[in-house]
Amino acid sequence: MVAFFVIATSAVFAQQKPKNIVFIIGDGMGLAHIYAGMVTNANHLQMERFKNIGFSKTYSANNFTTDSGAGGTALACGVKTKNGMIGMTPDSLVAQSILEVASRNGLSTGVVVTCDVTHATPASFIAHQVSRKMTQEIAADYLKSCVDVFIGGGRKNFRNRTDNRDLIVELSNNNYNVAFTLDEVQKVKSGKLAGLLYDGHNPPIPERGDMLPTASIAALDILDNNKNGFFLMIEGSQIDWASHNNDASQIIREVLDLDNTIGKVLDFAEQNKNTLVIVTADHETGGLTLPSGDMLKEVVNGDFSTKDHSGVLVPVFAFGPGAEQFTGFMENTSFKNKMVKLLKLKD
Repeated sequence: MVAFFVIATSAVFAQQKPKNIVFIIGDGMGLAHIYAGMVTNANHLQMERFKNIGFSKTYSANNFTTDSGAGGTALACGVKTKNGMIGMTPDSLVAQSILEVASRNGLSTGVVVTCDVTHATPASFIAHQVSRKMTQEIAADYLKSCVDVFIGGGRKNFRNRTDNRDLIVELSNNNYNVAFTLDEVQKVKSGKLAGLLYDGHNPPIPERGDMLPTASIAALDILDNNKNGFFLMIEGSQIDWASHNNDASQIIREVLDLDNTIGKVLDFAEQNKNTLVIVTADHETGGLTLPSGDMLKEVVNGDFSTKDHSGVLVPVFAFGPGAEQFTGFMENTSFKNKMVKLLKLKD
């Protein structure tokens, strides 16, 4: 009877479908980054709450080692593309992102990042451009998109433009509540929100404070008003930058900031019951290894093999209805189709 009960329970869970998905990306975050954060945080992370774990292959269409444009496009749009391209196939055809498909199906959508919102990863969910360097064009794509909530930096790309458009005014005219501070973000409880908190990129942790967890919860509160469900992408953007600098101490601070955010999202998902949470990376940065450390002293010694990205597998974590679909080895292009099927969207 016990064996039958376990099998039956597993079968029922496997048939459950999420109403909402929160897709969390640690830019540049590999296993060594995660373990460095864990060791220095009393051997514990919120990420340990995940029981469904897998690995993602990160190569791009034209390179063994992806950049964030191709990596983000693979995760968002389900296609391999050339390094530097945003939301497009290698032959420059538009590839629809999971965010766009969710929006067309009546779900609310959002993006929360610790960088300029026109940067490669968030842009991959919103825009379609041949180069990630086309930040003003990417900013204009936000006006063409149906995204309900976006929070990060990058105000200058919306206002100080070579075409003399003021996209801040245009956002307001398109019924967005435009917020320039975290306090203003928290005051918005419904409708559409454009949170442009900095002229350029967000400052690093600890200077930006609890921006990421606070903005993520604010986005969840707004998006959860939609009875049809929502899709939210959250990025811990600056793990990558600290890794490019081979700065192990800053990597740890950025990982712990993302982990704190993950904990808040998991608390929401546990209470909500209908939310799938997925955590992965677009690639690993720094070729970080941990040859030595001390568990009692909570320290690690990191070695780096590069100041750029590496081509290794990155981890995948999932929690909630449908989480079992994100175990084992998978292509980074598989996430979109899995999410479309789980949310029962018409692509």
